[in-house]
Amino acid sequence: MEKTQEVAVTQMRTLVQKLGSSTEKYGDPTLMRFLIARSMDPDKAAKMFVQWRKWRASFVPNGFISESEVKDQLEDRKIFLQDLSNGCPVMIVKASKHFPAKDQLQYKKFVVHLLDKTIASSFRGREIGNERLIGILDLQQISYKNVDARGLITGFQFLQAYYPERLRKLFILNMPRFFVSVWRMVSRFLEKATAEKIVIVTNEDEKRDFIKEIGEEILPEEYGGQAKLVALQDVELSPVED
Repeated sequence: MEKTQEVAVTQMRTLVQKLGSSTEKYGDPTLMRFLIARSMDPDKAAKMFVQWRKWRASFVPNGFISESEVKDQLEDRKIFLQDLSNGCPVMIVKASKHFPAKDQLQYKKFVVHLLDKTIASSFRGREIGNERLIGILDLQQISYKNVDARGLITGFQFLQAYYPERLRKLFILNMPRFFVSVWRMVSRFLEKATAEKIVIVTNEDEKRDFIKEIGEEILPEEYGGQAKLVALQDVELSPVED
């Protein structure tokens, strides 16, 4: 870590303490995510970190969201979790299997469940704090009944507020023409740093780059790879060390 980064982390730790919270259980890589998300401003990063800890304590009091809490969302089998690509787990969302949630609280819990599990799938024994994920949003065969701008916005808001710098890249595949206006509306809620990590794959050259970047051994066959799709609930995680 560079000297300027070390100074920023030290300042952030002090500021978090002044705000009545603690960074004791968190390593420098975790704090750096918050600093990067707030343009290396220790004051803003400290406030974001404290808000995250308060949210986590109230929304995820057990430290995780169990499958039993989100079983309605899991029943659709719309989220898939593949192996690591350059150290990052690859999460695939099949939008044609998604329908706007009637129970918004359960949907929000589902967002946390899938993000937590995806990130945890990259742990090797224990969490370092700088693990990131790659997302694939597949819009193949979606119809108007699958469109859920509110759900997409919620997902991005959670990513930005509570999972800073956890997204490495998001690829959007097979976007139909009618969805362009929906995406334009969703994009208004994206921070600049988030928008810069999103790639809309629209032609064969971009598809080749997409396959090359993730790797044929990681991508399922229907996306030009050699792997099988693995549903989120079928993935078993290794125990995490304290």
